[in-house]
Amino acid sequence: MLATEFAEQAISGSVSITEHTAKIIEEAKKANSEYHFFTAIAEKEAMQRAKELEALARQKKAKGKLFGVPISVKDAICVKGIESRGGSKILSGYRPLFNATSIQKLLDEGAIIIGKTSQDEFGFGSFSKNIGIGFEKPLNPFDKKRVCGGSSGGCAGFAQKTQCAHISLGESTGGSIACPASFCGAFGFTPTYGRVSRYGLIDYASSLDKIGAISKNPEDAETMVRIISGKDPKESTTMGQPEYAQARPPKKYSAGIIKEFLGEGISQEARKAAESFVESLEKQGIETKEVSLPLLAKYGLAAYYILAATEASTNLAKYCGMRYGLEERLEGGFDEYFTKIRTNSLGSEAKLRIIMGTFARMSGFREAYYLKAAKARTKIIQEYREAFKKADFLVNPTMPIIAPTFEEAERLSPMQNYAMDLCTVPANLAGMPHYSANTGTHKGMPIGIMVTANHFEEAKLFDFAKKTNFAKKTGAK
Repeated sequence: MLATEFAEQAISGSVSITEHTAKIIEEAKKANSEYHFFTAIAEKEAMQRAKELEALARQKKAKGKLFGVPISVKDAICVKGIESRGGSKILSGYRPLFNATSIQKLLDEGAIIIGKTSQDEFGFGSFSKNIGIGFEKPLNPFDKKRVCGGSSGGCAGFAQKTQCAHISLGESTGGSIACPASFCGAFGFTPTYGRVSRYGLIDYASSLDKIGAISKNPEDAETMVRIISGKDPKESTTMGQPEYAQARPPKKYSAGIIKEFLGEGISQEARKAAESFVESLEKQGIETKEVSLPLLAKYGLAAYYILAATEASTNLAKYCGMRYGLEERLEGGFDEYFTKIRTNSLGSEAKLRIIMGTFARMSGFREAYYLKAAKARTKIIQEYREAFKKADFLVNPTMPIIAPTFEEAERLSPMQNYAMDLCTVPANLAGMPHYSANTGTHKGMPIGIMVTANHFEEAKLFDFAKKTNFAKKTGAK
């Protein structure tokens, strides 16, 4: 059942919101004991909200596109009164006094927040294995020995596993929606940078972070993205673009297949799945052509990791244990106390990225690294825009491999880890809207296909997804 269909039934009173909420809460608790999808399950708050909404339905005052629909939320997005830690020990005990703009918009449409989902610490990872101190790694819903993908791993895992009407609110910096959607066989949609307000997001890299949706189908993701989109006076990077609903998709589409993302570094199974998807497009009468985007492949990863680490080192500097972050007994000087707090509260990957970013923005190195990476991003955006003159969409495998086992992932060097983001980083670096959808399986594991459109062409992208997607559905048992 689509989320909008459930909302209509909830408004009419033909389904019990409290019963449905209780059912998904029990499902979440059971799944969490096995798969560790959640960092917090808001049972008390969700049930109270369900009772309030059900009372409105009885009084014939119910309204909202997501009335009564349960929503799980990535831990990095603030929800009033619910512990929001960004997957890090250093934010333990932080219960926001406000809702993120995206959360408030969902609540205004009648949604019910059921909990916060697992992620890599502050979003630093592609496998949801770089979890904060004291957290549990989320497990793939198809195989507990394999990763969920990151960093929105808990979002994608539960979106795939649940049997109830539900949508998950995720976030992407360099592929943190597309990657777990691919590994978990879900539908993940990342909007244009600036389409959705970042107010209330625990930031990783401010020029790259984007809030989006993970669901079982394109329709539910579209409902969520339409709701949370729009200019926000609290967030200066939101764009004053025409209202989302005014977009008009064309009747006929063309798709460009990115040549560089079907070659070296891409597994045979991912390449075959992508080629099969292209064949299905051609059978539907969609024009396909090969396009070359050499700058994406050559500079995408390097530019992204320099910019992201630089911004992360700045954003995380405030967590010093005095004004922000976990507090301990004040002893010694500031540097000694600051060092103790961060040493004891941050994981190894967070420390690595802080060191990388601090180095890249130091005087004497800024021009050699940060500014060059910023220039490379501009060139990559220009290359994308030229490509979109030739095709409506760009297509490539979401990830170069199927979800690896934890053992396989642990054997990867830091550089090999970062290389996993080869296909997802460029679109995120350029702020382009994109989605990942399941397009097949290998050894029982989902394989995702990624489709990217030009800036602010979400309506066209969703239309394409609904017309071409899910010929091969995947469901975890």
